[in-house]
Amino acid sequence: MYRKVDEHITERLEAIVTRKGIIRDAEKLIDYAGDEFPDPSIRRPPEVVVKPRTSAQVSEILKLASRERIPVTPRGAGTGLCGGCVPLYGGIVLSLEEMNQILEIDGQNMMAVAEAGVTLGNLQEAAAEAGLFFPPHPGDESAQLGGLVNTNASGARAAKYGGVRNYVKGLEVVLPTGEIITLGGKHLKDSTGYSLLNLLIGSEGTLGVVTKVALGLLPKPQAVYTLVVPYESLDNAIKAVPEIRNKALPMAIEFIEHEVIPPAEELLGKRWPCKAKAYLMIMVDGTSDAEVLRVLESIGDICLRCGAAIRDVGELCIADTPRKQKDIMDIRSSLYLALRKDMVEVLDIVVPPARIAEYVAEVHRISKRYDLWLPNYGHAADGNVHTHLMKVKPSEGKLSQEIPGWRGKYPLVRRELHQKAKELGGMVSGEHGIGLVKKEFLPLFIHPTQIKLMREIKKLFDPQNILNPGKIF
Repeated sequence: MYRKVDEHITERLEAIVTRKGIIRDAEKLIDYAGDEFPDPSIRRPPEVVVKPRTSAQVSEILKLASRERIPVTPRGAGTGLCGGCVPLYGGIVLSLEEMNQILEIDGQNMMAVAEAGVTLGNLQEAAAEAGLFFPPHPGDESAQLGGLVNTNASGARAAKYGGVRNYVKGLEVVLPTGEIITLGGKHLKDSTGYSLLNLLIGSEGTLGVVTKVALGLLPKPQAVYTLVVPYESLDNAIKAVPEIRNKALPMAIEFIEHEVIPPAEELLGKRWPCKAKAYLMIMVDGTSDAEVLRVLESIGDICLRCGAAIRDVGELCIADTPRKQKDIMDIRSSLYLALRKDMVEVLDIVVPPARIAEYVAEVHRISKRYDLWLPNYGHAADGNVHTHLMKVKPSEGKLSQEIPGWRGKYPLVRRELHQKAKELGGMVSGEHGIGLVKKEFLPLFIHPTQIKLMREIKKLFDPQNILNPGKIF
């Protein structure tokens, strides 16, 4: 089906990127075998890793791969969670890590132009130095811009600011044939035919290789506060969210079950600011401290009416300094990492925000029926729930031994959870993408005609199926 990468092909690749841009050592290739998906059985090492420094080099690599029919898997930082960068058929992993230059921070047009290998953290830092702000924050600041675009990542701040798609204004893309095209630009409006720009966003590296990105920026918020609200019932916590959204527009509203907190506290040596069965973590930004505090007081009143485990608003935990906010965000951002070693999979189901309580209630019922631990946290304001399928149960804040029979229960639980999401009008993925591990659920959520159209688009862009083959479909 595909040609193997032999010495002749390697020599031609070296002529494009030099020997320093090639990895063939078996031990090092393992580092490029997959992403952060917890099951190592899906990992596949490539035959070679190629690290171009320019779009022209990417073009020459793809021209060679197209002529010789060699599969090419584009790769960012490997922070994905669905096997999206697994080189399923070996071949070439095209790592964009060396294309890591921020080319421009344009304050007049409020735009950043950067190469695909620039990390989210570096972009945020450069924007902040110019008094600007890139709102999407998927969680891992080592994630690269190309990966964020290819998965249409979003994260906690989507409640107010939306996902990456809302900020991508232009792309430079290398097609599987090696042709370089430019889509969009610094203009803010465009009704010029079909939006190929939006088609490429979220395409998971199956249609083209993103090499440069133009991103819209916003003014940097002058005040940001984080509020942690304890609840003795997760249902009460989630039911408060629609009322909060009707009265205010927080940057983020996260819900977290307490069972996932202790492993993260132990991992980081930090402490969550309060203790209850569940929490809402609410971030509010604005133009002044006074404005934000007024909004927080209003949100606090709503939470109190909706059953928060406090006697009055004065007991709310408000992180009003960067250090306090960082400690809370560090724990929230480390939940996945703390659970990963005992995890089968983290789901990325999204449902209409008003129905999130119904979905989580079903998770709890399934957890009891199958005698499994299925802890939850997620983005309450946009309905994106991250349910973790665990091999263990918690014991006194720490993880215990494996649950007997979890291997047989796991496929059944996955199916039931996705069926419930479908019933509630949801989707299989809110921000992680389909990749390798969610392909089986795509037909459950998407009409066959839509899948057919997607397949035809893939064939049009990549008739030889060399670019990230085996993903999405």
